[in-house]
Amino acid sequence: MVTITIQELTKRFGGSVVLSSVNLQIDAGELFFLLGPSGCGKTTLLRHIAGFYTPDEGKIWFDDEEVTRLPAHKRGTGMMFQSYALWPHLNVAQNVAFGLEERKRPRKEIEHRVAQALEQVKLSGLGSRKIQQLSGGQQQRVALARALVIRPKCLLLDEPLSNLDAKLRLEMRTEIRQICKQHGLTAIYVTHDRDEALSMADRMAIMESGKLAQVGAPAEIYRNPATRMVAEFIGETNFIEGRALRESSREGFYDVETPFGVLRGRTDGTWQPAAGQPVLLSIRPESLTFGNVLDSPNRFPGHIVDTTYLGATVQYLVQIHGGPLMKVCETNPQEIRLPSDEATRAMAAMNDVVILRK
Repeated sequence: MVTITIQELTKRFGGSVVLSSVNLQIDAGELFFLLGPSGCGKTTLLRHIAGFYTPDEGKIWFDDEEVTRLPAHKRGTGMMFQSYALWPHLNVAQNVAFGLEERKRPRKEIEHRVAQALEQVKLSGLGSRKIQQLSGGQQQRVALARALVIRPKCLLLDEPLSNLDAKLRLEMRTEIRQICKQHGLTAIYVTHDRDEALSMADRMAIMESGKLAQVGAPAEIYRNPATRMVAEFIGETNFIEGRALRESSREGFYDVETPFGVLRGRTDGTWQPAAGQPVLLSIRPESLTFGNVLDSPNRFPGHIVDTTYLGATVQYLVQIHGGPLMKVCETNPQEIRLPSDEATRAMAAMNDVVILRK
């Protein structure tokens, strides 16, 4: 378990800046996610922490030890790759033992720790199997056992579930989180899968163009996105363009003029819109309802143009009169509304309308 501190980390490849003055602290025992679109710098940042890359500027600390230029094999980190990187000519136990043999541990200790690691990932008794005899999910567990067997200060995972089918991904999300928590591991996990991050992370960083767009707990980022990019990357949302009018009569809320009426919402708490300032409203589909919302002026008159029934939920596409198309999502639907020209009205609570800088 280790606290990782990153200070002003910058990396360039050729003329491109891949990481730009990144500052971040990951607490001991934290399961921390790096999330963002392809090319945002998340894997490059992970590889700097692992010791595979040396930054052009900045420093990396493990607790009180600066490790910026310390070789990867001396950092005490365990790495799990997207491709698993298993040796096909070695059996399961030999693959798991590889890191301990490189560290020249005694044979009995290696056998004991390999057996422990295989038990942790539910592969007991499979040590003599060849890698080719394993399913994709079992190979993923071997890669995890190999990372755990060296008892790392920090576990680094680079999109480890991307090669698994949907059912296995769901199972392994729970197991990886349980293993990290049981062993008090500091773990840094790279993914572009928002559901993976929301369901597993203690905290996360959304990255964009080599910078940290927002850092926080999953619920905090989902409920309080700081930018349009964060809002749409972390989940589905409706955007409405408008212009700030004034601070409303309710403390902490602001009135915004839109093409179809005045709406009332809030910011993420870090800024206040000025009168006349162009803004963007973000409203999650599940925040909208066809029912009545007390104490809210946020009404969206329109008609339903598309209905998608998904069992647990039903999704509607509503054409707002004088406004945009908006998604509305209802959970456990008791009634399925069909597309028609009949007028309907959706509503949203004031707290569910987030005002973003445009």
